[in-house]
Formats: sequence, C-alpha cells, structure tokens
Amino acid sequence: MVAAESDGIGKAAERAGRYRWVIVSLLFLATCINYVDRQMIGVLKPTLSADLGWTETDFANVIFFFQMAYAIGYIGFGRIVDVIGARFGFAIAFVIWQVAHMAHGGAYSVTQFAMARFGLGIGESGNFPAGIKAVTEWFPAKERALAIGIFNAGANVGAIITPLAVPMLTVAYGWRMAFVITGAVSLVWLVAWLIMYRRPTEHKKVTSGELAWINQDPVDPVTPMPWKRLITVKETWAYALGKFFIDPIWWFFLFWLPGYLGDRYDLDLLSFGPPLVAIYLLSDVGSIAGGWLSSRLIAAGKSVNYARKLTMFICACAVTPVFFAQSIDNLWLAVLVIGIATAAHQAFSANLYTLPSDLFPRAAVGSVVGIGGTIGAIGGMIMAKYAGYVLDSIGSYTPLFAVAGSAYFLALLAVHLLSPRLERVEHA
Repeated sequence: MVAAESDGIGKAAERAGRYRWVIVSLLFLATCINYVDRQMIGVLKPTLSADLGWTETDFANVIFFFQMAYAIGYIGFGRIVDVIGARFGFAIAFVIWQVAHMAHGGAYSVTQFAMARFGLGIGESGNFPAGIKAVTEWFPAKERALAIGIFNAGANVGAIITPLAVPMLTVAYGWRMAFVITGAVSLVWLVAWLIMYRRPTEHKKVTSGELAWINQDPVDPVTPMPWKRLITVKETWAYALGKFFIDPIWWFFLFWLPGYLGDRYDLDLLSFGPPLVAIYLLSDVGSIAGGWLSSRLIAAGKSVNYARKLTMFICACAVTPVFFAQSIDNLWLAVLVIGIATAAHQAFSANLYTLPSDLFPRAAVGSVVGIGGTIGAIGGMIMAKYAGYVLDSIGSYTPLFAVAGSAYFLALLAVHLLSPRLERVEHA
C-alpha cells in the first residue's frame, strides 16, 4: 500500500514538474568550473616547471598547500552551509575561489603560487558540502545517488574542458592570462545561482506534486547536530575514512596525470589533450553509472546497504588493473586502463557521497560532508608529499599506481567495519 502510494506520488511529480533537475544542472556547472580551476595547474605543470624552474618537490609543495586549505575549508564550509543554507554558502565559496584562481596569474614564485592555491583550496572546499546539502534539500533518498552522480560528473567535464581550452588560451595569451580569462568568464554562474536557487518550499517554480515527491521521506529534525555528537558516531568516521583512502587517488590523477602522460609517452602541452579527454569521458560515464546502479538496485527492492556496498565493491575491482599502467607501452591501452580506473573512482565516489544523507538527518549532512572532506584532504596532503618524494628520488610512477590500485578496497573495508548495516543515526 505504501509502495503504491509512493509510486503514485512519483508519477504525479513527473507530470507536475522536474525543477529539481534544473538545480542539479546548476550544481553540475559549478563542479565543472571547480575542476577547470583546480586542474589548470596540472595541465600547465610542464609549462610552469620550464618557465619557473620547478622541481617535482616544488610542484608537490604547491599542491600540498592547496590540500591544506581544502582540509581547513571543507570542515568550515560544511558547518556554514548547515547554518546559513546552500544558497549563500555556495555563493561565498564561489567568490573566494574565483578571486584566488585569478590571482594565479600574478604569481612568480613557489611561495606566491602556494598562497594562491591556498586561497583556491579554501573556496573550492565549499563546492561539495553546499552541493550535497542542495541535493539533500531537493531530492528524496531514492534519487540522491543519481543526482549526486550527475553533478559530480561536472568534475569530469571540467577535466575534459581544461586540456582542450587551456593550452589554446596559453598559446594565444600566455598562461597568466589563461587564469584571468577562465576566472572572469565563470562569474556568470554566480549570477545564475543567486537568481535561480531557493529551497523547494520557497520556490515559485516547484509544483505541489513535485514538492510531495521531494518530501516523501520521514521528516528530519531541523536543528544541526552538535559537533561532540558527530565526532563520536562511528558512521561519521565510516564516511571520513572512506574519503581518506580514495580522495588522494583522485588528486593524484588530476594533478600528476598530465605530467605522467607527457613524460611516459613524450607528449607536449597540445598533444596530451586528446588522451586526457578520453580518460575523463570514461570518468563521466562512471560517475553517472555508479549513481544509476545503486539507485536501480534500491528501486528493485534491495536495501541501501546492499546497493551502495555492492556498487562500491564492483568499482574497487575495476580500479585494480591501474597497478600495471606504468608498464604499458601503448598510449591508448594505458588511456583505457587509467580511464576505467578514473570511471570506477567516480562511481565509487558518487555512492560514498550519498552516505551522509543516507545515515544522518538533513541538518547534519553538511557538517558530516565537511568532516569527511577534511580527512580526505589530509590524505591528499600525504599523497602530494609522497608523490614528490617518489618522483624526485626514483623517477617512477609505479609505487603511486600501486597505491591507487589498492585504496578502494581499504575504503570499502573501513565503511563496512564502521557501519555494517548503514543504519541511520538518531538526532541528539
């Protein structure tokens, strides 16, 4: 009877309106911009190293300060969006990261770049806490993995755009103006966000049918959970340790992959674009497919616990072959292996990102996402230092790919041991 009523609401919502998907498109675009700004330093690594005389350790130190700021900002913005909401929380983060992004164009030393990256990390850290908060406000539990998968796919689109557009901008105007131009154009999104985003109950374009669909889940408490409660709950650390293990791998792919392809296959600023595009196109498929698969399993009657964990296990298996990437001589075979790994990462990540909304009341989601993002960024700081040390000392990416091939099993193990059934946490 309940299932029939739920299906009826869903059909009514589909007929009455789909404005929640417009919100997802805004989050998708923001994440796309986020990753263009983030990945530019990776794409420009050979150019910056030649122009400014950077070593691998210098580059790793610049990335380290971005990760440090990301760790600080993530936990801060997680709380901010729980208190002031996704609309203004996201807007504040966006302004900070665009100002810092454009400041890269005026940097001349490692220290100045590190300062600019620190500001970028503070601002960009607000993207996912605010985005997941928005999805939690606009979507019922059964659609959240798909919605998060779609907006998370913006990361891959941004990673596709960057190696295509940035080299051309750099050749035409120089790398300094490339930072300024991309930052200035992105400000259009901020205007659209402030005009179009409201909570569903406050939005004139949301019909009563769609609002009923959005609010079909049991009502959560509206007051944020105290920090002392959140940090003592195992489920918080299930999410956070999952992030600790997998986030550094994505940072490694994002920041070091252009340099790896250039060194291993003798590619330059213009020629490594197509391989990177192919890799991140596969990542896009993975992001959406991962959200679709767990949502499909839930719709078929499987438990949330079964659906999320089975999907993440499949993804962990798909990453494993990347261990052998360094030994592959054929460029496009290496692209396929790495692309499958990045696709599996995004599918895994889309499901991991749903855990705070699966496990916690809405008022606590931003804070839990913030804690997890901070722990993930700390893992990224460790990975950055490790990558710089390995590449300067032995000059091989094999140890780095070995870490990537095993991290997802460790993440899933941590999630399962700390939350065997993915049971919801009661507000207190």
